[in-house]
Amino acid sequence: NTSFDPLNLVNTYGAFGSIGDERHEILLEGTLDERPTASSEWVEYEFKCKPGRPTRLPCVTTPYHHRLDWQIWFAAFQHPARNAWLAHFVHKLLQGDEGALALLDGDPFEGRGPPAWIRTDLYRYEFTDPEEPGWWRRERVRPYLPPLSKDHPGLKALVGNLTGAPP
Repeated sequence: NTSFDPLNLVNTYGAFGSIGDERHEILLEGTLDERPTASSEWVEYEFKCKPGRPTRLPCVTTPYHHRLDWQIWFAAFQHPARNAWLAHFVHKLLQGDEGALALLDGDPFEGRGPPAWIRTDLYRYEFTDPEEPGWWRRERVRPYLPPLSKDHPGLKALVGNLTGAPP
């Protein structure tokens, strides 16, 4: 950064003075299957402005960012226990909450109902090389949260603790 400091043209904006070559992202996928199996179809939820499908063009947003996209990006750096809000968000999606869906880039189930299960996995993303197809390369790292249904006892207890309602 010192190479351009004498020009007084730009600054490093604190902690974000540089951009890494890769990033970790949490993907949410849902299925309509009441009892998921190895052959279940899992459909990915797309956020408004964060990496998702490898062929999706990176978005540009200014002057503000999409808060949910920002928060879930930071959640990928942390242990799930520090992000109880994400389990609450999953609970809202499992309920078919229209407000929660409005924070995303559409309903991946196209009105066929809320999913019976949602899983969240951590992925590592990198930009592709110019000769490669798509914008991103992604690789699954590990599960972030276990697959959850709206009747999952742990999810019900957590949501009850967050809202003050009984599970």
